[in-house]
Amino acid sequence: MNKKREQVSVLFMLFGILFCVCLITANVLETKQMAFGPVTITGGLLVFPVSYIINDCVCEVWGFRRARLLIWVGFAMNFLFVMFGALADAIPGAPYWDNDEGFHAVFGLAPRVAAASFVAFLVGSFINAYVMSRMKLSQGGRHFSVRAVVSTVLGESADSVVFFPLALSGVVPMSQMPSLIISQVVLKTLYEVLALPLTIRVVGITKRHEGEDVYDNGISYNIFNVRNI
Repeated sequence: MNKKREQVSVLFMLFGILFCVCLITANVLETKQMAFGPVTITGGLLVFPVSYIINDCVCEVWGFRRARLLIWVGFAMNFLFVMFGALADAIPGAPYWDNDEGFHAVFGLAPRVAAASFVAFLVGSFINAYVMSRMKLSQGGRHFSVRAVVSTVLGESADSVVFFPLALSGVVPMSQMPSLIISQVVLKTLYEVLALPLTIRVVGITKRHEGEDVYDNGISYNIFNVRNI
C-alpha cells in the first residue's frame, strides 16, 4: 500500500467528525419523546438518519474501505461517550447538586439498551455500506439515488430488527414490535428520500473536489480489516 493510500483528506476527516457528532447527538436526543399527531418518535430520529446519508456519501466517493474505517471510528467515539456518561452518572453528586434525576435520564443509559444500540449500529451501518458498494459495481456507477434509498432501507431495517427486540423485549409487547420497527424504517427512509437532492449535490461536489470516484473491485469486505483503507 502506498503512502497516499494510507492518508485521508481534510474533507474525509470533516465527514468523519460530522458522522461522530450525529451518532453522539442521537444518543442524547433519544431521551426526548415527541408526538406528531398519532405518530410518536424519539428526538434521535431528527439526526440519526444523517449518519446513514454520510455513510452513503463516503462509500460512494471513497469506497467501502473508507466507509469501514468511518463506521469503526464512529463506534469507538460513541462508545467512549456512553462510557464516560455512565461513569459520571455513577459518581455521587455534590451536596448542593439537585439534578440527579435529569442527568440520569440523559446519561444513565441502561447496559442492555447501550449494548443493543452498539450492535444494531454496526449491523445496520455495514449492511448499508456493503449494499452501496455492490450496487455501484453492478450498476456501473449509475443510479446513485436508487442505491442510496435501497441501502438505507436494508440498513435501517437491520438496525431496527436488531435494536428493538434486544433493547425492548419484555418492555414493549411483542405484538407491537413489528409496527414499531416498520414505522421507524419508513420514517428514516422518508428522511433519506427528502434529503436526496442535497445528498446528490454533496456527492457531486465531493467527487470533483477530491478527484475520487472509487469502485470496489476485488476488495475484501471483512469488516475487521480496518487498517486496509
